[in-house]
Amino acid sequence: MILRPDYIEAVKPFMDAPLVKILTGVRRCGKSTIFEMIRQELLERGIPEDHIVMKKYTEMDIPDTITAKQMYDELVSRVEDDKRYYFLLDEIQEIKGWEKAVNSLLEGMNADIYVTGSNSKLMSSEISTYLTGRYISIPVFTLSFREYLEFKKESTQSYDKLLEEYIKFGGFPIIALGEYEQQSAYQIVDGIYHTVVSRDIVKRHRINKQDLFDRVVKYVIENMGKTFSASSISNFLKSENRKVSIESIYNYLRWLEQAFIIFPCERYDMQGKSVLKTQEKYYLADVSFRYALFGYNRKMLDGVMENIVYLELRRRGYDVYVGKNNTKEIDFIAIHKDEKIYVQVCVQIPENSNREVGNLMEIRDHYPKYVVTLNEMDVGIENGIRIVHLRDFLLAKQW
Repeated sequence: MILRPDYIEAVKPFMDAPLVKILTGVRRCGKSTIFEMIRQELLERGIPEDHIVMKKYTEMDIPDTITAKQMYDELVSRVEDDKRYYFLLDEIQEIKGWEKAVNSLLEGMNADIYVTGSNSKLMSSEISTYLTGRYISIPVFTLSFREYLEFKKESTQSYDKLLEEYIKFGGFPIIALGEYEQQSAYQIVDGIYHTVVSRDIVKRHRINKQDLFDRVVKYVIENMGKTFSASSISNFLKSENRKVSIESIYNYLRWLEQAFIIFPCERYDMQGKSVLKTQEKYYLADVSFRYALFGYNRKMLDGVMENIVYLELRRRGYDVYVGKNNTKEIDFIAIHKDEKIYVQVCVQIPENSNREVGNLMEIRDHYPKYVVTLNEMDVGIENGIRIVHLRDFLLAKQW
């Protein structure tokens, strides 16, 4: 098992606290492995093995008809004394009403509870009802480049070659653990994608017109990092003689978000200091989703780089926005507590354009400003703006 210590560090402050620890993320991003890491941490702390109860609710031996009461009764049956028990409940969203059962465990027993799920309905109103103020959410992402290097530590390739591989293959742990040809890797990701779409979205939400839903999904994935609206999707589909209501498109987008296929990135008006509710962008949980559907080519690189930088900002706990500064656009404004950074992303800085640096120069505060590029020759400092290689940006301990 290759460790992902950032997640253990994120969980540690809440161990033994009277809070349900909820780890959420797209399928196959590594949540189950993090559970195993938590189990190892508990064992190292001297917790007896029979006081750690791990249950995966997608296993074949779990009947489809299991109720929350049956789940609760089965877990309670594992308790044999009044000492603390640790419950690690994986993919718990499969059981309707699970939050009531978890609340009963939290209230009625000496229990420390951890759950994972691949659908953000884990954070829905039901949780607010039963677990008000008694849960902490920890998002889990696919591998960062630093983690990818750890997975590839036996490789003799240079960091630059591994970065190229990371860009082309994405960050799903199952891909990083193997030595796959490009097409084979994309087939695996395609399988993950279709599991999420068919099982977690189409089946759960009883979508009748799956071909129309699939077309909307492909439009969103093809336009990752670009500004569009539900209306523009509807107009595009009309040009293909397909009809879908604006309301349906909003539902599709929301369900894709809930399944962690996409992340919305809202626009922030830097003059009015307000979040705009229109023309947001969407980024993918992993760039390999785009390759699985459309293949890979270099024309995608600008959007792919943006997506990779967006995910890295999110991994490090930043709230991320697209910046609107009068008529100029800043790729990312990232805010974390009292910290803020501005980031522009480009494969290389165009010779006859000052857009990337110029847009940042118009910002009159003193927070760090970066241009992230793939061109080593562009790297340096220009008018106080740091131009850094993507490799170095992703590996920096802090910005």
